[in-house]
Amino acid sequence: MQNIRVTLVIQNCPVNRFAHNLALTVKNISDAAQQNCDFVVFPEMNLTGYAPADISNAVALDSGWMDELNRLAQKYNIAILTGLVEKAASKKIYATHLVFRPDQSVARYRKIHLSPFEAPYFSCGDDVTVFKFKGVHFGIQLCYDAHFPELSTAMALKKADIIFIPHASPRGTPEEKSASWKRHLTARAFDNAVFVAAVNQVGENDAGLNFPGISMMLGPDGFLAGENIAYENMMHTHVLDMSLLEQIRTHKMRYFLPNRRANLIEE
Repeated sequence: MQNIRVTLVIQNCPVNRFAHNLALTVKNISDAAQQNCDFVVFPEMNLTGYAPADISNAVALDSGWMDELNRLAQKYNIAILTGLVEKAASKKIYATHLVFRPDQSVARYRKIHLSPFEAPYFSCGDDVTVFKFKGVHFGIQLCYDAHFPELSTAMALKKADIIFIPHASPRGTPEEKSASWKRHLTARAFDNAVFVAAVNQVGENDAGLNFPGISMMLGPDGFLAGENIAYENMMHTHVLDMSLLEQIRTHKMRYFLPNRRANLIEE
C-alpha cells in the first residue's frame, strides 16, 4: 500500500459562530491540499464549537453548506473529516463527525460514548462504522470514545487501518494533554495494530472553555510517530508508511487480534 498523507488541523472553534468556523475550515482544506494530503482531519465539533449545555447551536445537515465541502473533496481528491453538533430530523442532538469523499455520499459517525457533561443533552450514536478511501479503511471516534478499548478493537476487527480521534477536550496545558493521550492512545494503537491520529481544538471558545492545542500520530507499533503543540490555529501533515501495517500484522508476536478468545469476552 502506498504512503498516505494525513493533515491534522488544530483549530480555534468559537461557539455560535458557524459561518466563521466554516470559512476557516474551507481555508484550511485548501491549505492542506497544497501539502498533497489524502486526509484532512478537524477537531470534534469544529464547525459549531463545543458547549454541551447550549444546544441552540446545533445544525441540520443542509446541502447549502455541505455542497461546498463536497466540492472541495472532489476538487482536491481528498477525504475531509469535520465535526459539528447535529440536529437530526428526529430532533435528537448528536455529536457528529462527517466524512466527505469524492464521488460518494456524505457519511457520518455519531459519538457512541457520551461524557457525564454531554449525556444530559446529546443522544448516543449506535453504529460502529469503518469507512474506506484510497484503499485505506478507517474508523472515527470522538474524544471520550477513546477511553473504551473495546470500540477500537471492534473497528480493528472490521479491518480499520487508521482510527481518527478528533477531540474537543478542554482544560490543562498541551503538555498535560499529551501525557494523558500517551497513557491510553498508545495502547489503542499497539493492541490493535492500527495507526491512531488525534487532534484537539485550541484556545478560548467564547463559552468559558479553553482548549490545549495538540495533535498526535501514533504508529501501529504503539510508538509516537509525530506530535504537535500549538497555541493558535495550526496544521501538520504526517506521512504514514502503510507497509508498517503488514510488517506487524504478519508477525506472530506483534499482532494479537487473531489469538483473541472473543467467546470468553463478548456477551
